[in-house]
Amino acid sequence: MVNADRETAAPAHISRRSVVALLGAGVASGALLVSQRATAAPAAAPAAAPGLDDPAKKEIAMELVSSAENSSLDWKAQYKYIEDIGDGRGYTAGIIGFCSGTGDMLEVVQLYADRKPGNGLAKYLPALRKVNGTDSHAGLDPNFPKDWRKAAQDPVFQQCQNDERDRVYFDPAVARGKADGLRALGQFCYYDAIVMHGDGDDPTSFRNIRARALRSARPPAQGGDEKTYLNAFLDARVWAMKQEEAHSDTSRVDTEQRVFLRKGNLDLNTPLDWKVYGDSYHIG
Repeated sequence: MVNADRETAAPAHISRRSVVALLGAGVASGALLVSQRATAAPAAAPAAAPGLDDPAKKEIAMELVSSAENSSLDWKAQYKYIEDIGDGRGYTAGIIGFCSGTGDMLEVVQLYADRKPGNGLAKYLPALRKVNGTDSHAGLDPNFPKDWRKAAQDPVFQQCQNDERDRVYFDPAVARGKADGLRALGQFCYYDAIVMHGDGDDPTSFRNIRARALRSARPPAQGGDEKTYLNAFLDARVWAMKQEEAHSDTSRVDTEQRVFLRKGNLDLNTPLDWKVYGDSYHIG
């Protein structure tokens, strides 16, 4: 949605033990005591903490975004969501806020038509192509919202929403976070930013938010401190949000992501407590 990248665990200290072996040999002068150091087997490398693409972490990410986008942790209830929120992007709908004015709604409806020809939304494809880039409802009203909600009961359409969310937003955010050496929290910060701002060329897009952060801090992959870099990224994110009235409430950063960061919860471990728009949420 354009609406309103893996973690590196600190290496564990590996201790080695010296083993004293007693070797007996029957000789005339008696037993010979020999001390030797045993060769220890190489210790296994510590397992990295799960990234955001771990199923449990991904579920957390979906709930966090839903708390900001839909005021609910029940993100699966949002397949049927659709409304024009007055942000200049036409209809906003589905689990990630696909928009009729930004092209991602067109992509998800096209995928649905490819997988299930003749479905109830396929007839709107010409109109979605025409309104792309605008806030117009031409060719969509009055029945598109009703037909979207009906289609949302179809598991095929639900999976189309899941797959487009992952292809356009989730997978690129995790990959970029991994490349930057960020753990689950940092990957989520990237994901939430790309959900809201997209990844185009405009100054407030995800890539330019990241570029702005890089001017003042380096990510772990470049030798920087993770918390310092994430604070810089969130500063840049807040700047981007304030450029647009529809996104000017920055609580999803201030009372959510920064709360986790201040606590040093870089692996996004539960329990999690946060607020968005003044509402409190908890994941146990």
